[in-house]
Amino acid sequence: MAENTVKVTDKTFDADVLMSEKAVLVDFWAEWCGPCRQIAPALEQIAAEHGDKLTVAKLNIDENPEITTRYGVMSIPTLHVYKGGEIVKTIVGAKPKSLLLKDLADFI
Repeated sequence: MAENTVKVTDKTFDADVLMSEKAVLVDFWAEWCGPCRQIAPALEQIAAEHGDKLTVAKLNIDENPEITTRYGVMSIPTLHVYKGGEIVKTIVGAKPKSLLLKDLADFI
């Protein structure tokens, strides 16, 4: 796992994401997903550069079906931004870092 992102699971999701003091970007991904691997370095850089304002968390959909089902994630990569326990932004599909930063401007 990368050093600036946080791994979340079905067991830790509520505490790590929904109860977080700051906004949390959750990357719903899987090992076999090419586009997920493609955006991983950009998410790692965003975590390193903006970790004071935004936590970047990764949730493997194959290992965590409960949360994946709870939030109706049907395609990956799906990125949800949670603030105050609610989804405030959804990004679906791989995008370059510049576009991700634009989408996340309200949170970083």
